[in-house]
Amino acid sequence: MAEIHFTSHLRNLVPGAPFRVPGATVGEALQCLLGQEPQVRGYVLDDQGNLRKHVCIFVDGERLKHETALSRQIDPAAKLYVMQALSGG
Repeated sequence: MAEIHFTSHLRNLVPGAPFRVPGATVGEALQCLLGQEPQVRGYVLDDQGNLRKHVCIFVDGERLKHETALSRQIDPAAKLYVMQALSGG
């Protein structure tokens, strides 16, 4: 099962992290987790179920392209890191 980690800000919403969940893609793994921890859904996904603009995901150390992150195939032992991208000036 994939392991999902959150940055410290989001970890306040899900203090039990990291989580081990099944899924063949990043999106499937996240949906499984969000079914267990629905309070974090609005911070990760928008109303249409897309990755929020300021959220980025790393899989096994590789930053995924925002547009294709949820459809990315993952290994059952993958480590996913969900974080809020920083912006500003």
